[in-house]
Amino acid sequence: MSSSDSFLRQLGSGYQIWESASNRWGGGENGMFAMKKRVMVVVDQSSHTKHAMMWALNHVADKGDIFTLLHVVSDAYSSSSSHYLATSLGSLCKACKPEVEVEALVIQGPKMDTVINQVKKLEVSVLVLGQKKQPSPFLNCLCLKSSSEVFVDECINNLECLAIGVRKQSKTVGGYLISTRWHKNFWLLA
Repeated sequence: MSSSDSFLRQLGSGYQIWESASNRWGGGENGMFAMKKRVMVVVDQSSHTKHAMMWALNHVADKGDIFTLLHVVSDAYSSSSSHYLATSLGSLCKACKPEVEVEALVIQGPKMDTVINQVKKLEVSVLVLGQKKQPSPFLNCLCLKSSSEVFVDECINNLECLAIGVRKQSKTVGGYLISTRWHKNFWLLA
């Protein structure tokens, strides 16, 4: 079995049987419960977050899972366009995969704190984050990271749930580069 098959099997292992009183669990037979994953994607206006959203919808979310789009805004002035963005992306997800429950949240606040709070509050299983294209090798040598790179790295390394950074490869190469706590820039042809 290839490592990419193993990686996807870990993400989409389907339903697991457990006993719990948590809101994340759907009723099952004989007092047992089937776990629903909650997949959260942090979205904004950028194309890389939309690529991550579609990757998560196609490769992480299964039938019956809850797919949450989180858009964090810094000020109240961008509220109306943020609600439009969230609802239009939510509609796109629902049209692409109707068997997944889709919800869109727009929350005002500091990005990192808001994501941490929502991950804990909603009991997120998998957090998916879009990553920008790598900067030039010259900037990499100077150890200059953009604020979005720092944000993705902090989420991957510090959150209790599985956090995945997703970056679409170039148009000529295809596939995605996936980063987790255990794998950095793992190439997944999917």
